Amino acid sequence: MQLHDLAPAPGSTRPRRRKGRGNAAGLGTTAGRGTKGQKSRAGGGKSNGFEGGQTPLARRLPKLPGFRNINRVEYVPVNVGRLDAAFQDGEVVDGDSLVAKGITKHVGDPVKVLGDGVLAKRLTVRVDKVSASAATKIEAAGGKVEPPC
Repeated sequence: MQLHDLAPAPGSTRPRRRKGRGNAAGLGTTAGRGTKGQKSRAGGGKSNGFEGGQTPLARRLPKLPGFRNINRVEYVPVNVGRLDAAFQDGEVVDGDSLVAKGITKHVGDPVKVLGDGVLAKRLTVRVDKVSASAATKIEAAGGKVEPPC
């Protein structure tokens, strides 16, 4: 047996109905759509979300207030108290070291050091932003705040 020998069983398939091809074909005139009405017309029928003439749900609900700024930068907050607990005296605090200590999750995350807590170690801080109170605490402990701040 070859692939071209295969055929459906006799009587198992029927030819497709060709609607609207004259009354002799069996489905002429209205072509099975009935008489008159919205669904009998070409392009007729209801659209998605149509609610019988009632104002659709999508139009009844209010739009969201305000807007979302697509250029907003979300900084990962890190307090100086956390740096004091995680780092040794004289270490450098940057994106790589913060990920290595488990303080942040990703190297590329923008980090801002905030001033909550006590810092008693000399640290060199190289992160994206440092608050004014954090900068004074870092420098008071003998550390430095370097760019890219």
